[in-house]
Amino acid sequence: MEQAVDECVGLLGTVTGRDWHGPRAGRLEWSCREAAEHIADDLIAYAGQLAGRESEAYSPFEISLEEGTDNAGVLRVIGATGTLLAAAVRTTPPEVRAFHPYPFRSANREGFAAMGVAEVLLHTHDIAEGLGVTYEPDPALCDFVLRRIFPHVQPGPTPWRTLLWATGRGELPGRPALTEWRWSNNLVIDAERLTLQGVTPAAAADLSTVGDGGFAWLGGAPADGTRVGAGLVYKQYEDGVHRPEWGMYALVRREDGRALGAMGFHGVPDEAGRVEIGYDLVAAARGHGYATEALRALSAWALDRPETRVVVAVVERGNRPSQNVLARAGFTRVAADPEHLTYELRASGDR
Repeated sequence: MEQAVDECVGLLGTVTGRDWHGPRAGRLEWSCREAAEHIADDLIAYAGQLAGRESEAYSPFEISLEEGTDNAGVLRVIGATGTLLAAAVRTTPPEVRAFHPYPFRSANREGFAAMGVAEVLLHTHDIAEGLGVTYEPDPALCDFVLRRIFPHVQPGPTPWRTLLWATGRGELPGRPALTEWRWSNNLVIDAERLTLQGVTPAAAADLSTVGDGGFAWLGGAPADGTRVGAGLVYKQYEDGVHRPEWGMYALVRREDGRALGAMGFHGVPDEAGRVEIGYDLVAAARGHGYATEALRALSAWALDRPETRVVVAVVERGNRPSQNVLARAGFTRVAADPEHLTYELRASGDR
């Protein structure tokens, strides 16, 4: 956040003597001055959401600049509001989510950081384009945004060009121009003792190696199956076929914020409305009903979607604990082969 603001203020600080009111900001309907004020407005709004723990709507305030504030003054406000958002991100616990209207009506601190960085990068680009100056941010900042709030966008030749294309500001070879776009914070599904937190491509990349994905794991590290599943999620992202709601979820215990395991889908539902689900838990979390609780919650979410008719799970014949989890969650065994058993849970109208 601070780096993005520093780059913005550093570049635009060289052209504060220019007219910002007349030139249009890139492809926007705003003037360059209006776009700059919008940056400050968004940064303080996001900070307010996190600091106020707003859960139902935006905090009811807005920023206004004093009459006569010059362009340099606007940049001072952008610097101040960026610092406030960075402080809010640092001091907000990872499990806290605050209201943002789309797509799932909430975001965590990482989501707000990514949205804040996106606002700075994109509108600095718009202003620079309007004023005829060159701007290209650090690729790491663009990658930070793409991997967290553009999980549905396949990586392109460079992060900056990909972000511009994903927001209707540029072209990429082989991809249609976008006239509408929207970023996507991760989905969180509530269960009684757990929250099922959607794993972003950034978290999946970290989990697939030796990282923790930003989660505090019971026992210190995820199970091997979680790392394998995370690698598959990231491969889907790289291939441009990742659909975040149909990806992986970390199972996080409410009482202490510890991640206990992961659960997720092998892909989107097929043409027959079938989707396969899989899961694992760290050893210390097994035997307490967490997998059953999460499976009920995630299966119910899937079957409530119009494109889903049946959730499928395939387990090894010798994995009796997993078979018991499926039975307790309402699944029925429908097929068997020498090595595996297949279970299904159908939508109420298909039973």
